[in-house]
Order: sequence, then structure tokens, then C-alpha cells
Amino acid sequence: MRSGGEQTSSQKGRNFIFVVSGPSGCGKTTLIRSLLKDKTLRDRVVRSISFTTRPERPGEKEGVDYFFITQAGFKSARRQKKILEWTRFLNYYYGTPREYVEGQLERGRSLALCLDVKGALRLKKIYGSRAVTIFILPPSIEALKERIRGRGCRTDGGVVVSRMKLAAQELLRAREYDHRIINDDFSLALKKLKGIIGRRLHLKKA
Repeated sequence: MRSGGEQTSSQKGRNFIFVVSGPSGCGKTTLIRSLLKDKTLRDRVVRSISFTTRPERPGEKEGVDYFFITQAGFKSARRQKKILEWTRFLNYYYGTPREYVEGQLERGRSLALCLDVKGALRLKKIYGSRAVTIFILPPSIEALKERIRGRGCRTDGGVVVSRMKLAAQELLRAREYDHRIINDDFSLALKKLKGIIGRRLHLKKA
């Protein structure tokens, strides 16, 4: 690799979109955060930055945490096919910007992002084998329920029930993914995730 993280021409084209999914409480977000700190991968894999219509929170930065956009702007971008996939959560829209993703791919970088099943399979449909889908499984349904309950005040009884119903639906789709990882031991799950990405990028060690 050249200085400054620049890729050689032979490395370009060996980059992917790594899409990680899994039910709430499976640990997918923590896995992605840990992955992006790995010194072997951090010059090759970047976090995809999403559009959002929710207000900017203290400490967040435009173009670093999110691309903040109005609801009208979001809908306009969607009509113009500038958003690859999108979802609505708590009355706010979130979406994956086409220009950002394809710009990173053109620069020879791979991307990593967490998406729901619909979004992940949407990217798979658009990018084919260049989108590598990875589903994070809990060790058991009971363990997942305990993890959701362990999130404290945000998870009252009704929320736990609704999240468990959604989790059951998502788990049925796991077989449609390229890879599946059981997150029973976090260190082992992270090692497996790094291994999948390292093999795709032809890295000697990840």
C-alpha cells in the first residue's frame, strides 16, 4: 500500500461492501466498532455514513456521524435514486447514500455498515457478490431476550415483546446471508468477522 493509504491499481476492485445484520441485542454494532479499530483493516475498510432526518445531537459532526438532511431533502434524494436503501425509525428517516458508497469504492476502499434485513438484501440485489452479507446470531433465543432486557429503562415489557417478535422474523432470514456468526463469545465472534473480511481482501492477517 502506498503512503497515505492510497491504493495501487491492482488493489482497486478488491473492495467490498460488508453488510452486517442481526436482531436487536445481538452485538452487531459493537462488533463493527471494534472491527474498524483493527490496525490491519482500518486503512482498507471505512464505516459507511448514513443520511438521517433526525436532529443533530451534541458531539455529532456532519459528514462524520451522519449526513443530516431535511425530510423534504431525503424524499427528493430518494426519488432521484440517490439513496440505495432506507428505513423509518421513530418518525425519522435513515438511508444509505449512493454517492458516498460508490465514491469510497472508486477510491479503492471497502465499507462496513449495519443494516436491517431488508436493507442488506437490497444492497445484495444492487451490488451482487460485491456486497458481502453477514448475519450475527445470538447463542440462543433466551440469551437474546436477556440481552434486550439488560438494556435497562429503554426496554419495558412491551418493547421486549415487540423486539423478540421482530428478532424471530429476522432469524428466519439468516440463511439468505453469505455468512453467519454466532456471537456467544465476543472475542471469537470478532475474530471470525475479521477473518471473513480479511479473506475477501486477501490480507495475510486480519
